[in-house]
Amino acid sequence: MIEMVVESIRVSLVNYQRVVILKEKETSRYLPIWIGASEAEAIALKLQGTSVPRPLTHDLMRSAIDALGGTVVSIVISDLQKDVFFAKVILNKDGAQVEIDSRPSDAIALAVRIPAPIYVEEDVLDRGGVWLDQKTGKPVDEEAEPQANQEQKQVIDEEMKKKASAFYDYINKIDLDDFGKRKS
Repeated sequence: MIEMVVESIRVSLVNYQRVVILKEKETSRYLPIWIGASEAEAIALKLQGTSVPRPLTHDLMRSAIDALGGTVVSIVISDLQKDVFFAKVILNKDGAQVEIDSRPSDAIALAVRIPAPIYVEEDVLDRGGVWLDQKTGKPVDEEAEPQANQEQKQVIDEEMKKKASAFYDYINKIDLDDFGKRKS
């Protein structure tokens, strides 16, 4: 598993859909995941430190886990099937590990509230992740990222374009200079 951080929340200007951009902690590989508007808002509000007068759904989830004596250990983006990501919330309850099936957006919204580490299974990141050139913000192939671990590199080829078709056009339009500015 590879640890990731929430880089930003983006809104597609074409269709106004939201995407959460996860970034590998140690390299410049990114994982875009399309999410719903309310989940994007929940993540962005927490990342921006904005307080709300009443708890949101993910705040309720955190309170319920706490009240029942559990702790969130981590969340894991565990699978990618037909452009759909799957996740698990990993809990510790009385010394036992419990895995709860979740949408990635809900798991991430919970993780930023705890805070808890966010992991992605390596094969999921290999299939859905993209390397971005730090200067241009455009996807690059493995030869353009020499300092990264050879086994973790994502080769952008025709097969990847087909498998990640929902993400490829969006990734090509990302402005890397704008990554420091979080948007909801």
